[in-house]
Amino acid sequence: MTMGTSQLHSWLLLGFGIGLVFGIRWLALRVVMLMASGWRPVLGKLTPHWRRTRPLRAWVETRIPRTYSFARNRFQPRPFTGLPLTLLTGALAYVFLLMGGLIEELLEATELHAFDQGFNAVLQPLRTPLLVGLFAWLTDLGGSAVLVGVTFVSTGFLWADRRSQFILPLWVAVAGSQLTTWLGKFAFNRDRPEFETFVTAPYASFPSGHATAAMAVYGFIAYALVRDLSGSRTRERFEVIFWSLVIIGTTGFSRVYLGVHYASDVAMGFLVGLFWLLVAFTLTEYQRANRN
Repeated sequence: MTMGTSQLHSWLLLGFGIGLVFGIRWLALRVVMLMASGWRPVLGKLTPHWRRTRPLRAWVETRIPRTYSFARNRFQPRPFTGLPLTLLTGALAYVFLLMGGLIEELLEATELHAFDQGFNAVLQPLRTPLLVGLFAWLTDLGGSAVLVGVTFVSTGFLWADRRSQFILPLWVAVAGSQLTTWLGKFAFNRDRPEFETFVTAPYASFPSGHATAAMAVYGFIAYALVRDLSGSRTRERFEVIFWSLVIIGTTGFSRVYLGVHYASDVAMGFLVGLFWLLVAFTLTEYQRANRN
């Protein structure tokens, strides 16, 4: 492949990727706006069905009052210790199970290894000098230096904005995700792929520290930005969340594209980051509920 053909190939891939991102954004925004405008009528249709269960609920309450009271309190929508905490606890349990399943696949070292090798093989012909340089720059968004700076700057802004209840959870997400990542690296000691580009990395491969940190830090910053937006600003919330996901996803993909991680390393990194992100959500909302 000549240099001119390689550059043309790179620009075409880059243009396709950018177009795909904006296409997904356009579609997702339409879906979100449609859902935002239509959820109240749906809930209104469900209300009569819920009222019909009142005799059954009364019967259960008389038979097992303590159990019924506990279950009812867990599904109350208003207090944080009700439905919000129940949903967050369920999400934490689900992410933990996904992490366990991925670790089990890693220990079996059969199908997961074959998938990782196949995914790297697919990317091999797509690695061009232009895109390698671009992703080498983008991957620094998940690097320790950048994320430490982002965390300190975010802490300063949160303190200045008198939103100190976000600061401790932010650092819990950062510290917890990094500690878990390093424990995983030393516990599994997975070898990295053979380096395909000029980008190299020390230490073990599983899980990806860049993916973990990007999910925990950028995810929490997005949450802090949208948490106190007024209810009518659905589009602003969408934009913050969508572009934060783009940054997180791009950072994770860059590690595989540059050949310093397997796809499963990045997947586990995202799960570890998401787990600690949910822990940070829970801690923040608990503090806010007690403050109010």
